[in-house]
Amino acid sequence: MDKKIILTDSEIPRQWYNLAADLPTPLQPPLGPDGKPVSPDMLAPVFPMNLIEQEVSQQRWIDIPEEVLELLYRWRPSPLHRAVHLEKALGTPARIYFKNESISPAGSHKPNTAVVQAWYNKQFGIKKLTTETGAGQWGSALAFACALIGLECKVFMVRISFEQKPMRKTMMQTWGATCIPSPSPETKAGRDVLDAHPDTPGSLGIAISEAVEAAVSDSTGETRYSLGSVLNHVMLHQTIIGLEAKKQLEKAGEKKVDVVIGCAGGGSNFAGLSFPFASDKINGADIEIIPVEPASCPTMTKGPFMYDHGDIAKMTPLLPMHSLGHSFIPAPIHAGGLRYHGMAPLVSAGIVEGLFTPMALQQIECYKAAMLFARTEGIIVAPETSHAIAATIRKAEQAKQEGKERVIIFNLSGHGLMDLYGYDLFLQHRLADHELHQDEVDAALAELKDLPKPSLAKTGKW
Repeated sequence: MDKKIILTDSEIPRQWYNLAADLPTPLQPPLGPDGKPVSPDMLAPVFPMNLIEQEVSQQRWIDIPEEVLELLYRWRPSPLHRAVHLEKALGTPARIYFKNESISPAGSHKPNTAVVQAWYNKQFGIKKLTTETGAGQWGSALAFACALIGLECKVFMVRISFEQKPMRKTMMQTWGATCIPSPSPETKAGRDVLDAHPDTPGSLGIAISEAVEAAVSDSTGETRYSLGSVLNHVMLHQTIIGLEAKKQLEKAGEKKVDVVIGCAGGGSNFAGLSFPFASDKINGADIEIIPVEPASCPTMTKGPFMYDHGDIAKMTPLLPMHSLGHSFIPAPIHAGGLRYHGMAPLVSAGIVEGLFTPMALQQIECYKAAMLFARTEGIIVAPETSHAIAATIRKAEQAKQEGKERVIIFNLSGHGLMDLYGYDLFLQHRLADHELHQDEVDAALAELKDLPKPSLAKTGKW
């Protein structure tokens, strides 16, 4: 039995898969401040038109340019591992696989879209990219991508993560990027937040406002904004993960997959693994697909499906998504990449349709799962990934209780070697669970009652 299933360079997928083409109930459009659908031209000051075309595309398959494949070959295809040692420790009849995205130069799945976005921006004549980052994975990935492509890069990093993970800033600087703690005095959005809440830990919503403002205020027109999750084109680029995984599972002799799991903050690594399997589910396959989030930021499990802004300053369009409200400030847990108030519209649409079944977990259970994984499979994972492992362990233990074989695959979205401070606190018993209660959710959503409401239409097949 192969413990690692490897694809050769020649077996890399040559197209991305677009779930929007197959959604049983069509995705609802983003809206402007007037409540009318946003046109592609309205997005042009923020994104290059070649990426906007992907954002609104209804094509099922989109070709990956040869030059982009040459960039991806640096670390792709990534290996699929059989977690035999974890299986043995759990005594489960389940067969557990994980897609190892920690092997990229930046240590996570994020470069799968970072190099693509940087390449398309360079093709369009853009010279500088701005972005935000939570835990620093995305900021590191875009810094890496801009170094390869030859673009300037400025990253607004959520303040609490900037303080908790200082080496992420060093990684970005090593690749030539500028990293700024957010909220910052550099933008009006940042100054407004600091005036009202000088001690705020920051949020992705704030950092997005700053990055978008920095991009659109460049009078030369040579700067654009780059987003590491949430939007359709980002989900599209990440599907290379699941497309590779399907080939690898076939090589491993697996005829059926029972459970697909990924942690979900904005949705990109979950979508990357799960969307190709969601296509199978739409076409009749019996698969449970689980996005996992922290109980302290339960966007999918407690946030309603609604139209909301992606940022605190309301500079982004209204998106149809599960949300806790754009002004929501999550608790400073260590899974910084999962501390986002909203969820990708494509993932949210899949939840409404019943294709995906979200789960919320506490950080102590997740760290315990990560410790078991490190002591069996050897990899110290990112706090975000620990959520996927904890859910995997739950499903493997369920298989044991039921005495049934199951094939479970999860996405190991990144290593945790830049996140050891959280492990240190866990080992010292200094971490605590935190759960967001419904009254806090209601308070965060109160100001949004007058926003447009998306349709809750679904086929009812799942």
